[in-house]
Amino acid sequence: MDFRTVADAVAADIASGRLRPGDRLPTQRDFARAHGIANSTATRVYAELTRRGLVVGEVGRGTYVRAASPRPFALTEPTTAAVDLELSVPAVPEQFPLLAEGMGRMLRPDVLRDALRPVGAAGTPEAREAATGVLARAGWAPDPDRVLFTGTGRQAIAAAVAALVPPGGRLGVEDLTYPAARAIATRVGATLVPLGIDAEGLRPDALAEAHRSARLHAVYVQPTLHNPLSVTLSYQRRLELAQVTGALGIPIIEDAVWSHLATDPGPPLAAFAPHHTVLIDSLSKRVAPGLTLGFAVAPASGADAVAHAIRSGAWTAPRFALETALGWMRDGTVRSIEAAKRTDARARQAAVADLLAGFRIRTAPEASMCWWDLPEPWRADTFVAAAARRGIAVTPGAAFAVRATAAPNAVRLGLASPPPDVLARAVATLAALARSTPDDEAIG
Repeated sequence: MDFRTVADAVAADIASGRLRPGDRLPTQRDFARAHGIANSTATRVYAELTRRGLVVGEVGRGTYVRAASPRPFALTEPTTAAVDLELSVPAVPEQFPLLAEGMGRMLRPDVLRDALRPVGAAGTPEAREAATGVLARAGWAPDPDRVLFTGTGRQAIAAAVAALVPPGGRLGVEDLTYPAARAIATRVGATLVPLGIDAEGLRPDALAEAHRSARLHAVYVQPTLHNPLSVTLSYQRRLELAQVTGALGIPIIEDAVWSHLATDPGPPLAAFAPHHTVLIDSLSKRVAPGLTLGFAVAPASGADAVAHAIRSGAWTAPRFALETALGWMRDGTVRSIEAAKRTDARARQAAVADLLAGFRIRTAPEASMCWWDLPEPWRADTFVAAAARRGIAVTPGAAFAVRATAAPNAVRLGLASPPPDVLARAVATLAALARSTPDDEAIG
């Protein structure tokens, strides 16, 4: 019997649910005996299932059905699990009355008339002025003439990469990085170059070394509440990165989408390196993902290229979203929601810290996520599968790793989406799971 035929049969059992995530397959010897095939054929079947990403093998413990078929991790689509700890979409009850109140102006015929007209990447003078107030922090504010608008923050990242990195060009990224940014860079033709990080974040020496090896056309970095590690670069580290990139002529793409949650975020990298930094932000996390707006603050030397990329990529912000957000930015709604979300994030972090006491976690008091280095003998794939069997979706560390061979044995928990009580029950379930072993899971 051809090994592919047997592998197809096992794959069908997985697809139908007869074999569930986390189920352990028989030993290859037992599998061969049960199917009337040679041991060597069974070995090839298991290898084929692994190649398809349907199972994962653990030395000494066996072969397990994965949590799901492999997919590109962009972390932008809601999961079907009962409790979604993959996406982290902050929302607080008080935001909806505030947003509803601000929508009243959109019912005026003159406002609606303008909102249904086309608009360019530069938006309107009123929108640029309002965005400047939202993006300002720690004594820094962007020049309104340098603010460009996209439909989402991800589109702003795409435009910046497309403008700065030619097809096949090298884009430096942190060893662990935002999966959607990684996918976007690959889609626009950039070659990703992983850069070393430490407890403070991106290492300037790693960036310089990579550039000496072969030119980096740009570097993408998350200086404030890095996703997934929640690290915030110190003032000194930002200064060093600005100096190194300036001396080597490397443009910076600064992703600041989580900066609004930081109690004291400090000045952005754009304040240290204003002539070669494109700052990216959006209203997705600040307000809501359903009606969002992306920002790209480009230096004078790169503004035309970024604006051209926005237009050619069809990433221009819809005028309706721009006009709606304009009201929220002007009347203080955005700032009020940000403050409420900071309070909510700190409360969730405090609860999770108690529930995961004794485990090795990396996060920040105001972050909306938690990086969990799993205890032995757990491995990320089997833990994700076991969590899925309990109706909880978590993200394996491999989703954030630029180097496939360096996937960390960790998971990221998104803390913002479920109600607080549901979050607490889910994390308590995961903590109990982590205190057991994969063998206990198989027996159970």
